[in-house]
Amino acid sequence: MSAAFRKAAKARQRPHRERAQPAARTKLGLLEKKKDYRLRAHDYHKKQNALRALQKKALDKNADEFYFKMIRAEVKDGVHVIKQPKDEVTPEQVKLMRTQDIKYVEMKRVAEAKKIERLKAELHLLDAAGSGPGRHLFFVDTEREVQEFDIATHLDTVPELVDRVYNRPTIATLQRETVKGPTDPAHLKKLAQQRKNQYDLLRQRIEREKAMFVITQKIQTRKDLLDKTHKVKVKKETTTGPAIYKFKFQRKR
Repeated sequence: MSAAFRKAAKARQRPHRERAQPAARTKLGLLEKKKDYRLRAHDYHKKQNALRALQKKALDKNADEFYFKMIRAEVKDGVHVIKQPKDEVTPEQVKLMRTQDIKYVEMKRVAEAKKIERLKAELHLLDAAGSGPGRHLFFVDTEREVQEFDIATHLDTVPELVDRVYNRPTIATLQRETVKGPTDPAHLKKLAQQRKNQYDLLRQRIEREKAMFVITQKIQTRKDLLDKTHKVKVKKETTTGPAIYKFKFQRKR
């Protein structure tokens, strides 16, 4: 075979390239390559040096050495876990904390109750749109008066205003004064929506005040359970009320 033929054949050969290691497999160690012996040797000696340093540290350790993490740490299922110290609280301290909690919740409940009363005063207990129809009872003496009863005449107003439970002027007032306030239907609809929003807010505040009252009762029940008096549970705790216990009667000195 001539030198020219061998040179042409060598030029036609594809160069061999080492396969690159995938990034997902780097945690498994170095990929076996022909030219990676230096990297493998360096990795091996690095691990050996680390093990040698740990062995020396273990041999140089003082047997009488003590630090607090020794009693606050343990190994569970091969995992190092540090124990959390328990809070040392006396029963008297717990009672005092319960009392402070009750005072705080009661303060918030009283503030909510004041807001409810102020909101009721602003709304004048008006019926919002969509609420149930109110009832107004009239008492008469005979059956004939029932048959001849006229609501507009009894209320001294015009029939168009009979269905209104607020701002219902009498005939004398209508004759003496002009109608005050908005009369535009769009404006009246807007006012009705605002009134409805106010009633929704009032309902939410009433529910919040009831929830705080229930929380106060539950905290008080837990505070009473700290006493070592014999007790029997009569009723389980619910979302609307605390548990009920029957305590053994003890005469106080």
